[in-house]
Amino acid sequence: MNRSDHQPPVPTELRYEKDERILHIRFQSGEEYSLSAEYLRVHSPSAEVRGHGPGQEVLQVGKENVAIETIEPVGNYAVRLCFDDGHDTGLYSWEELYRLGGGQEDLWQDYLDRLAAAGHRRSKG
Repeated sequence: MNRSDHQPPVPTELRYEKDERILHIRFQSGEEYSLSAEYLRVHSPSAEVRGHGPGQEVLQVGKENVAIETIEPVGNYAVRLCFDDGHDTGLYSWEELYRLGGGQEDLWQDYLDRLAAAGHRRSKG
């Protein structure tokens, strides 16, 4: 996921499918990702989720049915995703969305492993 050209990734399309709760992102470089609202919510770049430093991350549980209510542009570099559980403090930069897309398989498995280690399980999926 290191970009050898050092150009920030720029999306050419952001499309949310409300019924499926999936955000589709296409980047100028050709990569396309389909990210679930749940995945985006549990990996929010907010302090509420990531904490203020290493080891302060807060495991997000019970987000299986979360949906995105609004997508608000933030300058030319990010979007704010407002979720129906009230969470709206994460700014998803283009670089962050690119990272979440490219690392989706590993990041999702890590999340599932952390849930299991904490004694939680998802109610679906």
